[in-house]
Amino acid sequence: MADPILEAIEATKIYRAGALETRALDGVSIAIGSGEFSALCGPSGSGKTTLLNLLGTLDRPTEGRVLVAGEDTTEMGEAARAELRLRTLGFVFQSYNLVPVLSALENVEFVLLLQGVARGERRARALQFLSELGLGELAHKRPGEMSGGQQQRVAVARAIASEPEIVLADEPTANLDSKTAEDLLGLMLRMNQDRGVTFLFSTHDPRVMAHARRIVRLEDGRIASDERRGP
Repeated sequence: MADPILEAIEATKIYRAGALETRALDGVSIAIGSGEFSALCGPSGSGKTTLLNLLGTLDRPTEGRVLVAGEDTTEMGEAARAELRLRTLGFVFQSYNLVPVLSALENVEFVLLLQGVARGERRARALQFLSELGLGELAHKRPGEMSGGQQQRVAVARAIASEPEIVLADEPTANLDSKTAEDLLGLMLRMNQDRGVTFLFSTHDPRVMAHARRIVRLEDGRIASDERRGP
C-alpha cells in the first residue's frame, strides 16, 4: 500500500445524551493509502458516516488519533483543522450542504474563493466541472430550483473543483439515476487515475462498490472485513 494519507488509530467515538451513551465507533484502526479508491460499507448505524467525519476532521474522536496527510489532527485547534480541510479535503455530503441563496456556479466557486483563486480561473473551473456533470445549463439556478439529483451533482462539482488531494463522499450516488451515477463515478475514476486524487466513499450502493478497489465493511462500530481488489 502507498503511504497512508488518511489514518485512524484506535479511534473511538462516543455520543452522550444525559445518561444515554452510544458507542458509534469502537477502537477502529484504518490506513487509507494515497491514490486509493475505496468504500466504507455496512448497515445503517454501523459507523460509516462517523468514521468518514473523523477522517475528514469534521468531528473529533473521543479516544484515539486521526492523521491527515501525515499531520496528527488530534491536538490541532479548530482554525488549523479548518485550514487543513480547505487545502487538502473535498467533501460530498448526503444532505448536499449547498448555500441556498447562491447559484450552482457560485456554490461550486465558493471553496475556490476561500482558497484565493482568481475570479476568472475559479469561474472557468467551476463551469468546467458543472458541464462535465451535465449541469452547464443550470449554472445560474439556485438549489431550490433544482431536483435532489441535480443538487447532488452540484455538491460533487464543488468537492472536486478545488482539486483536493482527498475526496470524502457520503452516499454520493444516493439520489442519482443509473446513467448519471455511472457518469459521476467515471469522472471520479478519471480524477483518481489521472491526478492521483484519493477517494473514500461511505455507501450502500452496489454501483459504487463495483468500482471500488477496496471495500471496508463496518458492523457495530468495528471493522468486520477489509477486502482489496486488483492493484
